Amino acid sequence: MADLFQTPGDTPPDTAPRPLADRLRPRRLGDVIGQDQVLGPEAPLGVMLASGSLTSLVFWGPPGVGKTTIARLLADETDLHFVQISAIFTGVPDLRKVFDAAKHRRANGQGTLLFVDEIHRFNKAQQDGFLPYMEDGTILLVGATTENPSFELNAALMSRAQVLVLERLALADLERLAQRAEADLGRTLPLDGPARETLLEMADGDGRALLNLIEQVAAWKTEVKLDKTALSTRLMKRAAKYDKGGDEHYNLISALHKSVRGSDPDAALYWFARMLTGGEDPRYLARRIIRMAVEDIGLADPQAQTVCLHAWETYERLGSPEGELALAQAVTYLALAPKSNAGYVAYKAAMREAKKTGSEPPPKHILNAPTKLMAEQGYGAGYAYDHDAEDGFSGQNYFPDTMKRPVLYQPVERGFERELKKRLDYFSKLRARRG
Repeated sequence: MADLFQTPGDTPPDTAPRPLADRLRPRRLGDVIGQDQVLGPEAPLGVMLASGSLTSLVFWGPPGVGKTTIARLLADETDLHFVQISAIFTGVPDLRKVFDAAKHRRANGQGTLLFVDEIHRFNKAQQDGFLPYMEDGTILLVGATTENPSFELNAALMSRAQVLVLERLALADLERLAQRAEADLGRTLPLDGPARETLLEMADGDGRALLNLIEQVAAWKTEVKLDKTALSTRLMKRAAKYDKGGDEHYNLISALHKSVRGSDPDAALYWFARMLTGGEDPRYLARRIIRMAVEDIGLADPQAQTVCLHAWETYERLGSPEGELALAQAVTYLALAPKSNAGYVAYKAAMREAKKTGSEPPPKHILNAPTKLMAEQGYGAGYAYDHDAEDGFSGQNYFPDTMKRPVLYQPVERGFERELKKRLDYFSKLRARRG
């Protein structure tokens, strides 16, 4: 893969034209750029190889970080026959052939490392089909996925394989890759410093994408170094990785929500913009923004919900892109609003109490008595009409008679809830005084 490649000179001469990414494919794990958290001496794969005990694996990571290449090199390191399939193009008959061939190899004394690309695309039954061959040692499975294995892979398969997370390449890793590409090409790229950095950023952590970009730049016939503007004119920045139904969707909305909760308007606006540029539906963002107002601002600023509702209404009237500004302003307002989750905590506590005491009747004094029988049963007896009481507060009990009075709502000393806390304390004192 693009971030995993050999040093120049390791590949035998080949007269057929080969893409740069293929020429720089590594032949040893030591040639791999990045992924030290997986391949280092004390990292999982480093320890497994040193101990001579390799288990089935699932590589989870974005495109272009070397999942296929690492799997191939692991087979070389462990003298296993390497077989590669893709879940997209492989059906049940194909899998049977793969397993039969692996059994034949095993009978002849050779093991098989089966690399399954996009393994999450296999359904549950197909994933279950791997289990007996993993258990009896017919295959050592190495799966690759860009999706969260916790959601996409069967628990049975997950229990038999270790998940290793491969990360997008850092700029320093991409620079090393660019230097080795230049060594293979025999010339430096015709870019000045800022343009070179822009090229690395265009790859967005994807080594394969960087090598494809480098091939394009290297083919340009120019005698001068190009600046950032010239590079951006000639090359289109690759679209940011964003799957509206996958991990990136949930990761980014989590980042937006937590930035708002953390009172950081700049970070909140950044993640909001990331989601919009990734193609997220602004209506989804509008719904989530209102959720933030309810959950994290609450009664500390009752106006926050109104601001969000008006922003959504404005978007519906203006559409994109003009209406998105109203949503951005709502995000900014929420980030700077006083925070309180007291209402949210009180609601969840009330739900727990309701489930625990769900059959307890209300006290009879707060029940209406529209019939004589109900009056004879004590319905409404002793009810104190609060408007007739001193301070408009009777202090009566409104919980079930057998239930100990809980404390559910505990406002914070921020924003408008500071005033609500004063009122709550005032009524608590009156209730205690009136018994």
